[in-house]
Formats: sequence, structure tokens, C-alpha cells
Amino acid sequence: GLAVAVAVAVAVALALPSVALENGLARTPPMGWLAWERFRCNVDCRADPHNCISERLFFEMADRLAEDGWRVLGYQYINIDDCWSAKQRDAAGRLVPDPERFPSGIRALADYVHAKGLKLGIYGDLGNLTCGGYPGTTLDYVKQDAQTFAEWGVDMLKLDGCYSSEEEQAKGYPEMARALNATGRPIVYSCSWPAYQGGLPPKVNYTILAEVCNLWRNYDDIEDSWDSVLSILDWFFTNQDVLQPAAGPGHWNDPDMLIIGNFGLSYEQSRSQMALWTVMAAPLLMSTDLRTISPSAKEILQNRLMIQINQDPLGIQGRRIVKEKSLIEVFLRPLSQAASALVFFSRRTDMPFLYTTSLAKLHFPENAVYEVQDVYSGKIISGLKTGDNFSVVINPSGVVMWYLRPTALPVQ
Repeated sequence: GLAVAVAVAVAVALALPSVALENGLARTPPMGWLAWERFRCNVDCRADPHNCISERLFFEMADRLAEDGWRVLGYQYINIDDCWSAKQRDAAGRLVPDPERFPSGIRALADYVHAKGLKLGIYGDLGNLTCGGYPGTTLDYVKQDAQTFAEWGVDMLKLDGCYSSEEEQAKGYPEMARALNATGRPIVYSCSWPAYQGGLPPKVNYTILAEVCNLWRNYDDIEDSWDSVLSILDWFFTNQDVLQPAAGPGHWNDPDMLIIGNFGLSYEQSRSQMALWTVMAAPLLMSTDLRTISPSAKEILQNRLMIQINQDPLGIQGRRIVKEKSLIEVFLRPLSQAASALVFFSRRTDMPFLYTTSLAKLHFPENAVYEVQDVYSGKIISGLKTGDNFSVVINPSGVVMWYLRPTALPVQ
């Protein structure tokens, strides 16, 4: 009787999706570089060898990540997106990289990346075709493609959802999680599943998602514009009651890439994206040309305290806690050791705005005392009591971000 009961229990446990993703990975949001937003599906290497999707681009970005101070700060994934493969599978049905653009093959690229202390990510799509029209991973290819990626030494997979049905996605996304695990190679799994189902319950079940994927795209692709950043921000915080509890160590909401260093954001807007993505506990996947990035963009992306906050081990996603008529918004992210991060964000477009509030108004514990560090300026305010009024000057479409550490907590 007992042996049968145990066998049944084991069989049931193995059938549950929760077994799919105890891969121990992405305990903090993944950090690195992803080709898509900046380089898209540029495959014209004759006309544009410097910027086309080719092994050269990834070798050069790996050099930059390793040599320009990115890797030591935690930016470790170098991720290929769509349009890397040949237009057909090989005779054995395997995916193969485009022979002209990736003559050395993905395994050699992975070896190069690993030798630099970095990790390699790759892209697939659960449908008949990828979004860019390259071979997709239909259900009959899930196991084989997982095996191929593992043999190549891939460390992360982004699995898109173009050209697939709701049913195929419901079957295929959990199946790929199991297939990746079965390879025995640790591969971080990024799913586009919820983005193709509108991102919200009842169509999206965040409990299942957290058991299947390490991170997932909930919403639209980011574009190189402030409008795009705002639309993502609005959607995420309008729906924060659903999204915020879904995130945590090993399973993250992904509002998409950082576009800092490109063309569409001002300096203030770049600082805002970095701060708001950090408060969201978002993956920090840059999509910009690291060979030519400006010192000011680099300084934002390499802010040590910012990265420390993003990578906080508790992994709690932050929330918007205040929306003022004055178009000032306040966001709060709880951190380990009773610390927290506050972001004061201005949607104003006129001039710098003097915003006055207190920690008491922001529901901090009574009678506590904090040391505050301004994340961008580095300035420190000591002895800020919960009841004290304070003011911050927030530039149009800009932020002020604070890191708060309690120096004295109220007696419980």
C-alpha cells in the first residue's frame, strides 16, 4: 500500500509544472545585453558589416562587456535575438546558424563568450516561423532544439510566440521548460507567452508562469522613444496588483530592454528608465551599441548603487504608491535589511518641480530614522525622521531616486 502511494505521489509530482522550473537560476533579475532593439533584423552584411546580425557583432559586444567595466558590475549575458539562423533546418532537422553570417558556428561563439567570463543567450520561437520569418520551434521540435542549444553551450533562451496558437503556447511553453531541464545544462528561460495572451488574468495564469519560466515578457516590444517607455510604465503600474506579486527570485516580469544610449531618450528620460526598471525588479538587458556608447549613458547604466538595488536578494518588485494632480508620481521598492528605494518621477513638461512630502505620508513606520543616499548624485542625508517634511526638485520627465537605510527603528 505505502509503496504504491509513494509511487503515485512521485508520479503526480513529476506531472506538475512546478517541477519544470526549479532550475535555481535567475535568483536576481538577469543583466546583460540583447541585440533586438538596437540592431533588429539587419541581415545585410554586405552593405552594413558593422551593424548586421552576425558573429562579428557578438564577438565585439562580448569584448566590450568584458573590457569596459560591464561584466564586473553584473552585466553577464550576451543575447542573440531573431534572424540568426539559416532559412532552413539541416537534413537532420536541426537548427543551424546562417553560414555566411555565423561561419564559426554558435558553439565557437559560446566558447569565446565563456572564455571572457560571460554567458550566451539565444532566441527561438514557438511557432511555424520566428517573428522575422526564420524557422520556428513547432511542438515536434521542442526537445531537439533544447538539446541543440545545450550542446552549443547556450546559457539563456528567449522563446517568442509569433505564428503559434493559444493551444500550442499552453502546451509548448511548459514543454520547453521540461526539455531545457532534461538537457542537464543550466539555461535561463525567458518566455514571451503572456505578451501574446494580453498579459492579464484570466487568460494569463501568473502562478503557472512562475513555475514554468524564469522571466517573461508581459507586454509590447519597447521602441526607441519616450512614448514607448511611458506606455510600458503605464501598463505595468496600472496592473501592479496582478503583476507585482508574480515576481520574485527565479521568476521576473520583463518590461523589455533598456534603450539608454540610443537615440530616442533625453538624458533625464534615460535616468528615469533606469530608475523605474530598477524599482520594477526588471531584468537589465541593454540594447545599445556598446562600441560607441556615450560617457553619460554609460554612467547611468554603470551606477553601482542602482545595480545593487536592482539585484537586491529579496527580489520584491516595487509599486507606485502616489499619483499627484501635479503629475508627480512616487514609487517604492522594499529591500533587504529593512532598506528601501524611493523614486520620485515627474511627468511634467514645463520646468523643474519642487515636491514636498514626508516619509510619514509615504507610510513609512512611525518614529523611525533613516540615512538617505541620492542614487544619482551620491549625496547623503543623515537623521531623516519619518515625520520630517522634505523637498526634492524633479526635472521634467526626470527622477530623483533615494536609497533609504534605517539607522533607528521604532521599538515594536
